[in-house]
Amino acid sequence: MYNKILLATDGSEHSRRAAEHAVMLASGNSHTTIVIVYVVDPNKVKSDILENWNGPDIGDKRRLRLRETERILKKTRASYEINILHGEPGPTIVNYANKNQFDLVIVGSRGLNVLQEFVLGSVSHKVAKRANCPVLIVK
Repeated sequence: MYNKILLATDGSEHSRRAAEHAVMLASGNSHTTIVIVYVVDPNKVKSDILENWNGPDIGDKRRLRLRETERILKKTRASYEINILHGEPGPTIVNYANKNQFDLVIVGSRGLNVLQEFVLGSVSHKVAKRANCPVLIVK
């Protein structure tokens, strides 16, 4: 049904469930490719570095967030790839989805930054409004 699925993840519980739905949708089609995107927000990078200046590599936290998603996707026969993008998450995901002509975008309903969802509107809401393909928002 869907041959090219974009899965946006941030390591949150909602994005873990989104990954499970991606696997479920891809399991019936061996031609499905799932593209995982993790968006590094430049505003968040600064605060991560300041908070963890004396800790282990900051990139390790990002890899840990992607590890669970990758573990879930290994359950399916669908091929997958991981892309790390840079920018504001909502517009970056939309831009990537629209430029690469995906059949479906899957995103969790809430990410790691709950406060920002109330103030600025959620990433999932922005993606649903602006993507040129169907968007599945997973709770």
